[in-house]
Amino acid sequence: MRSPFRFDGVMRQAIHQLKYRNLRALAQPLAKLLNNYLGTNPMAGEVLVPVPLHHKRLRERGYNQSSLLTKELGKLINLLVVDNCLIRQRHAPPQARTSTVDERRSNVAGAFTCRDRRLQDKQVLLIDDVSTSGATLDACAAALKAGGATSVWGLVLAREI
Repeated sequence: MRSPFRFDGVMRQAIHQLKYRNLRALAQPLAKLLNNYLGTNPMAGEVLVPVPLHHKRLRERGYNQSSLLTKELGKLINLLVVDNCLIRQRHAPPQARTSTVDERRSNVAGAFTCRDRRLQDKQVLLIDDVSTSGATLDACAAALKAGGATSVWGLVLAREI
């Protein structure tokens, strides 16, 4: 997993505005920051895949902030975005409401799966807005590998660890 920023200060505020305040327009400038980072820190990837939300959470929020970031980044780096192959099959409380790494890992264990083999033999660049423990990215990577991906790299805008 790689990240250009720490999850604090202005970056924390920007992510919260995108994620919880419906400021979807922030996806474009935040994706530009990811693009700038990739320009100096290249990562292997043939396709971009956003971390999915469970359909209940998607219905509550109205959009997936990771998907917005991924689509904007895909335009900038000219990579295919595959946003409906990796799915969250089990609803769980938000990771932000868990307090320990063990709780976070348990919360997402078995929560993700690939619905088909479109990512077979692909190098996947998995995109999310923030990572606190890496548990969500690990669970997604396991599902992607089980779905046939040859490699999975995680790229998040900001991280706590």
